[in-house]
Amino acid sequence: MNSLLIILKKELKEVFRDKKSLSMMLIIPFMIPLIIIGMSALFNMETNKDIKTYNKIGFNYELSEDELNLAKEFKIDVTYGDDAKLKEDYDNGVINLYVTKDDNTYVLNGTTSDNTSYAVDLLNGYFAAYKEQLQVKYLNENNIDSDKVVNIINVKENIKEKENFFQNYIFTYGFLFIIMAITVSSTYPATDATAGEKERGTLETLITFPIKSKDIILGKFLSVFISNFITGVLSLILYYVSLIISGNTFKIYEGINLALPLGTFLYIFAVIFLYSILIAGVCIAVASKCKTFKEAQSALTPFTFLSLFPGMLAFMINLKSSLALSFVPCLNFVLLFQDVMAHNLNILYLVVMFASTIALIGILLALIIKQYKSEKIII
Repeated sequence: MNSLLIILKKELKEVFRDKKSLSMMLIIPFMIPLIIIGMSALFNMETNKDIKTYNKIGFNYELSEDELNLAKEFKIDVTYGDDAKLKEDYDNGVINLYVTKDDNTYVLNGTTSDNTSYAVDLLNGYFAAYKEQLQVKYLNENNIDSDKVVNIINVKENIKEKENFFQNYIFTYGFLFIIMAITVSSTYPATDATAGEKERGTLETLITFPIKSKDIILGKFLSVFISNFITGVLSLILYYVSLIISGNTFKIYEGINLALPLGTFLYIFAVIFLYSILIAGVCIAVASKCKTFKEAQSALTPFTFLSLFPGMLAFMINLKSSLALSFVPCLNFVLLFQDVMAHNLNILYLVVMFASTIALIGILLALIIKQYKSEKIII
């Protein structure tokens, strides 16, 4: 135990003295507030777009008084001109869309863009209301009860919002970036503690000391775990704070409580703990096989993307948890996280996820210790 503590103390000193390790450990988590608040701001801006940014509509014909009243009701900023003038104004960004009329055919003219899409929706609503207005007028002129024709059926909506897309998006991607932050913060200290020492020649000296290989590797492993676990906990705190700020700032979350429930918080904390151990073992195992610092960094770089990709794919294709997927590292964390958020957690899947992760950690540690028992480790 004394030997293990000596190795651990040595490795932690190197981690906390190294500016690059410290920056990865403490600065990377601050990407999470930028992602959560930034994406929330973007969603809010697109969802609650100011009508003045897309309501400038050109017409190549004079609107009647009824049409003008309807346009005013829909907050349409009306502009007149012939086809050539309207096209020029549209191309120059003076108007957001223009309407040309040929007998009873109205054509909405423009090119694909965000503002044009909003303007098209606005005009579709306007013309639907105008069409109904003309129908009512025609029926009344012919002594037909318009209410019995226009309102021949009544449709009411009783759609209850089960989930908020923006809420799910921010929750899931924030969780994924916590995983990524832990991965990134593991790569450098793991590389320095293994391939870095091998390249500097200090590893050969270390294994000649009367210290068990198990103590050497556990000391290195624990130092990487402690550094990335600090990153994970800091990321979780910033994740929680960012959700509270976003929930109190943006209209898209109106009526929604973004504060993490206790069960969800505890689940994320448990995943951070488990994943920190797992990725520390993976990084140590991979970096130990490399001869140089640069080689180890190249070998570990893909793990940053691999930690994100399964979860992103699962969210995009709406993949659901299953017994088989509960064995898949990283993917099982995200699928069960979504189940926890939806209050639809299968305890069996949760137990399988924890058990398989712990078993994988045990296998990794056994392989690493075996590596350090061989003299090939310094070659």
